[in-house]
Amino acid sequence: MKIDSKAIKQLAKLLDDTGLNEIEVAEGDQMIRVNKGNGIVMNGVAPAAPVSMPSDPTIPREPTTNIPAGVAGDHPGAVTSPMVGTAYASPEPDAPNFVKKGDSVNEGDTLLIIEAMKVMNPIKASRSGTVTQVLFENGGPVEFGDVLLVIE
Repeated sequence: MKIDSKAIKQLAKLLDDTGLNEIEVAEGDQMIRVNKGNGIVMNGVAPAAPVSMPSDPTIPREPTTNIPAGVAGDHPGAVTSPMVGTAYASPEPDAPNFVKKGDSVNEGDTLLIIEAMKVMNPIKASRSGTVTQVLFENGGPVEFGDVLLVIE
């Protein structure tokens, strides 16, 4: 992948201007993610388990997650939120959900959408399997690192 330093600088400036901690841009199978505190990740696959950084990195803090009993964020089938935003189970209010409990999914299938700063971000399956748990509320807020679904 050719590194576009101008694009990275523009994304970093956008982070500073907006007060965000992370921004991700994808085109085709290429992705650039700029994250304050975690550096820059550039590849075709989103990280499996993102880590939330406190607004003041000198203050230690436990991550805020909606992990229910028995489902850890490092569970191999856990699909975690890569950002703060609003989670939607379908592409439009009257459309059927992307997935529901018991559905079979393939790697790369869209599972849900997270809206952040008026941008709709599709969250894709990182593995094939069966959706065994849906842990987010349609139209509800999600935090960075929340477990959204479990795929077994």
